[in-house]
Amino acid sequence: MLEQGTISIHTENIFPIIKKSLYSDHQIFLRELVSNAVDAIQKLKMVSRAGEYNGDTGEDEITIAIDKDKKTLSISDNGIGMTAEEVKKYINQVAFSSAEEFIHKYEGKADQPIIGHFGLGFYSSFMVAKQVEIDTLSYKEGSQAVHWTCDGSPAFTLDESSRTTRGTTITLTLMPDEEEYLEAARVKNLVKTYCDFMPVPIKLDGEVLNQQKAAWRESSSNLTKEDYLEFYRYLYPFQEEPLLWVHLNTDYPFIINGILYFPKMRPDVDVTKGQIKLFCNQVFVSDNCDEIIPQFLMPMRGVIDSTDIPLNVSRSALQGDRTVKRIGDYIAKKVGDRLKELYRDDREQYISAWKDLGTFVKFGVLNDDKFKKQVEDILIFRTTAKLNAQPTETPAVEVQSSEGDFWQDVTPSNTSSTPYTTIKEYLERNKERHENKVFYSTDEATQATYIELHKSQGLEVLFMDSFIDTHFINFLEREYQDVKFTRVDSDLDNTLLDDKSGEIVDPITNKTKSEIIKELFEKSLNKPKVNIRTEALKSDDPQGTPPAMVLLPEILRRLREMNAMMQQQNAEFPEEHILLVNTAHPLIQNLLTINQGAIIQDDGESPAAQLTKMICQHVYDLALMSQKGFDAEGMKSFVERSNDVLTKLTEQASK
Repeated sequence: MLEQGTISIHTENIFPIIKKSLYSDHQIFLRELVSNAVDAIQKLKMVSRAGEYNGDTGEDEITIAIDKDKKTLSISDNGIGMTAEEVKKYINQVAFSSAEEFIHKYEGKADQPIIGHFGLGFYSSFMVAKQVEIDTLSYKEGSQAVHWTCDGSPAFTLDESSRTTRGTTITLTLMPDEEEYLEAARVKNLVKTYCDFMPVPIKLDGEVLNQQKAAWRESSSNLTKEDYLEFYRYLYPFQEEPLLWVHLNTDYPFIINGILYFPKMRPDVDVTKGQIKLFCNQVFVSDNCDEIIPQFLMPMRGVIDSTDIPLNVSRSALQGDRTVKRIGDYIAKKVGDRLKELYRDDREQYISAWKDLGTFVKFGVLNDDKFKKQVEDILIFRTTAKLNAQPTETPAVEVQSSEGDFWQDVTPSNTSSTPYTTIKEYLERNKERHENKVFYSTDEATQATYIELHKSQGLEVLFMDSFIDTHFINFLEREYQDVKFTRVDSDLDNTLLDDKSGEIVDPITNKTKSEIIKELFEKSLNKPKVNIRTEALKSDDPQGTPPAMVLLPEILRRLREMNAMMQQQNAEFPEEHILLVNTAHPLIQNLLTINQGAIIQDDGESPAAQLTKMICQHVYDLALMSQKGFDAEGMKSFVERSNDVLTKLTEQASK
């Protein structure tokens, strides 16, 4: 026996802490041991390049072996190995990282980074093992192989070994409740999860388990469009192809590599949950980068790999500091720069991607002042204006390096005739017709009547119909303080109305036609909270305009929506609203004629008066349907009244 002693530790009773508290998941032990094996192989290459080792390094290889009878799991490498003195220094002194010292000694001589940086990785094996053994032979000429054994207490033994091959084997005798790691399928899954992109082949029963190639560590010049798409498919199988992607590769002011994708958005995607995978030197750390990526970029996907992201000793959580914030700002800036460049150089592709990108770009504008300043002039909205058709959709890749940034188009354009515009372009285009006014729609289907009315008089309408636009309109009003934003169903611009000043007064009733219609509807509806307005809508075809429209004043509607949001309730349709009756519509004019023929009978209303009342109620319901759906009772009444109106009309027509 070469030596018997006690492990030097910096904290008393550290093993119970390691076993229960150091790592959030016991399965992390395999990641740490394989990472150490990769380090050992990389170290050998470094000393070989430095001229300190002239032997054959051989083919890089890490081998995992399972012995169910002995309840052991072993990880072997053909790397640098350790001498007895190195075992004493790097294994027996907990939290003294050999990688740290090695990096300083051979700085500038490595083509692959050393993964180990935390010192405690090896000791994660004690979370699952009742005994851990190290069998190792150093690359140094004349070295004696050694065998180290520890049962999870501070006591260890260090003996000479009969090993003849350079490298290290770690053997774990698993605890009874950790024997799941004796199953090959379980081990393969862990290698796939944590070690898939480590640059050394990892074998089990002769089968290579990992991909090895990390696309984000490659030069963009070595990657084709298909390489990027294939990598995306590998990370996110069964998903639609991404819109475009960003290849990150910079070493100042921090080291960061990665590929970030803009995915096509789907209704089932949770935009609050990050899907960017975090790596540290190709070692998988986490399924998301919530602490790094700005919240508004959460829908992005891909990989970020950085040694400058501060991790805790278990690599399973981030420690918040200024570096994390700076990296997040950097990524947001690069996204903003890309969007500006795309808008300037390929607006067609920008428009094509906007359907999916727009929501979280707007979210970023609302939550990040720096990002807002970058993109505020390139926020676009679908419009009713007939603009030049613009072909769309050309995914691109950005490469960021010390030599600068450049982008490559990767698919041919497709053509789309959907017009989009910025607010500034809208205002400039319409300054003579309606200066500093913006008409917008939040629901193209339910507000179709209002939209068509505006279009018929040459008024341009913007569509602000994403779920975030309710809040975004408030932002626009702060940015454009001299501009009035009006929803198409809140009120009607004077451009849409005929002048009523020339209306004739009936000498018998001393009332205008509009006043008679107003009284008729007020009496028929008997709804004191419904304000009846009568206007003649401008149109070359009065039959093509609506007979009546329900209007919701902008300020009152917004207050109601705000209160509902604060109370976490759906905004109910207000009892107080405006019914604008279109006196120019043939239906309303016919209604007036029918009403003039109504006479009072001894037993109540005449058939003409009854029909007039039902038609008024029917016109109101039809106008109301564009603003809200009916409940069961309301729909029942509407259907019954429809049948009654049709019956009475057919009775009159058949006489």
